[in-house]
Amino acid sequence: MVRVGVFGASGRVGRLIVDHLREHDELSLSSVYVRNELNFAIDHSVLVTNDMKTFIGSCDIIIDFSLPDAMEKLLETALEVGGRAIVIGTTGLSTHQKNLLIEASNQMPILYATNMSMGVALLNQLVATASEKLRDFDIEVVEMHHRYKKDAPSGTALTLADSAARARGLDLDKVRTSGRNGDIGERSCDEIAVMALRGGDIVGRHTVGFYNDGEYVELSHTATSRDTFAKGSIRAAEWLVKQENGLYDIKDCLGI
Repeated sequence: MVRVGVFGASGRVGRLIVDHLREHDELSLSSVYVRNELNFAIDHSVLVTNDMKTFIGSCDIIIDFSLPDAMEKLLETALEVGGRAIVIGTTGLSTHQKNLLIEASNQMPILYATNMSMGVALLNQLVATASEKLRDFDIEVVEMHHRYKKDAPSGTALTLADSAARARGLDLDKVRTSGRNGDIGERSCDEIAVMALRGGDIVGRHTVGFYNDGEYVELSHTATSRDTFAKGSIRAAEWLVKQENGLYDIKDCLGI
């Protein structure tokens, strides 16, 4: 039985991961890391700790759905003590934190995905194909999430925009805009807009539109339950624990 540690267990997705691991045949919840107190009941056999080194040492693989600064400390400690395989679904990472992911992946297998759903993994491929084939079309990305989401645009939206940019040989950082206001002039041909909407309890909706004179194509994905992300991360953990050191993404896990 593979021992799984959940980092960020008190979060919305983290708690669902804990629930779904109870039903798994090959993975077993061994520990959870909490900064203060766990806000729900858990089996007495599961280690609950706020000591990072103890947490890492108590599992074979870690699933992380926390916050960027917490994930950074997790990776730094893993590098210090000799890490385990880690599935990371935390978004809003800085350039330093992304570089830390790469550094850590030289010593342990890491799967990083801004979205753990199979549908979004396939959507990224469809977006890349559409972007390449519809070169004269303007690209606009719109994402919608619940009022509590802290980072904007979402990591998923940025990944989709990056898929579109790469398919055209563009650097997303140079062509992206995430806001329009006032007399800004006409839209440039290479511009890729990524817009964020926040409200209510929306789990997640992402639309990538390709717009031309006389026609347009829109590719969308809607998550109706966070179970999608929890189950996807568990599937990723089951796959990653068998891999060599390196940095992987959800498409590697799904074979698409």
